[in-house]
Amino acid sequence: MLTSNGYELDTSTARLGELRPVPDRERTDLPALRSRFRREGYLFLPGALDPDAVRAFRRYYFSSLSGTGLTRPGTDPGDGIAGPGEPDRAALRSKLFRDVVPGSTYLDFCTQPAIRAWYEWFLGSDAFLHRRKILRHIRPGERGVGTATQAHYDLVYIREGTDQVLTSWIPLGDCPVDQGGLMYLEGTHVWARTEVDGGLRRPAASITADVRTLAEDVDGRWLVCDYAAGDMVVHSAYTVHAALDNVDDHGTIRLSTDIRYQRRDHPVDQRWQQHWHDRDGL
Repeated sequence: MLTSNGYELDTSTARLGELRPVPDRERTDLPALRSRFRREGYLFLPGALDPDAVRAFRRYYFSSLSGTGLTRPGTDPGDGIAGPGEPDRAALRSKLFRDVVPGSTYLDFCTQPAIRAWYEWFLGSDAFLHRRKILRHIRPGERGVGTATQAHYDLVYIREGTDQVLTSWIPLGDCPVDQGGLMYLEGTHVWARTEVDGGLRRPAASITADVRTLAEDVDGRWLVCDYAAGDMVVHSAYTVHAALDNVDDHGTIRLSTDIRYQRRDHPVDQRWQQHWHDRDGL
């Protein structure tokens, strides 16, 4: 059984499928890659990043938040094993938003050549990274509406600047399906563009937490997969996505980041040029 925010997914072949990786033959073929992106609304790039660099950042993240009760005492921070009970949320938020999010280690990770150079190649332009970069950790067993990322497309939140903003979703460590990775609603980049072109302006909020009903409404399939450290998904600002619940049996925390690049010569949403904070209203 797969759930998102407590809502059970329909696992029939009409409503659930597998996220398709870019074939090796297309990884360096720019026209083919751009064509695939226009057709699918996402690019799943297994092994795009150095797995050791990803694991090192995972260890840095959980080490930085030590003393908050987030991870279990005596375990390797790189394993990200959830601690017993509730963490000290005030201490956690202080360390996260004072040290980790605005810190150079996070920036260096997000601007590593494997990411920035890829975007400059794909965009055919100098690439601009939005300052608002998001880190998410989800402990196993956290369920209910608002826990996992609810279904949305990014233009609901990035409402100014270009609509050609691209998002990299990066699992920070291995992330099998039961740890609550991101899933994509097939073909919805076309559906969402039709909404926007038709003049619909959704409020700055998720479409819904009820992923099962949404898939029925658009007659689509949620696409899921087991991610590995080093994988990266690039998706359109129109592609609907959501996260599964973390139901890992071993207490492993799901950690990920989503960052956004665009062409530097395109208009920029200035509201996204401050460091992320969970109370920034975006």
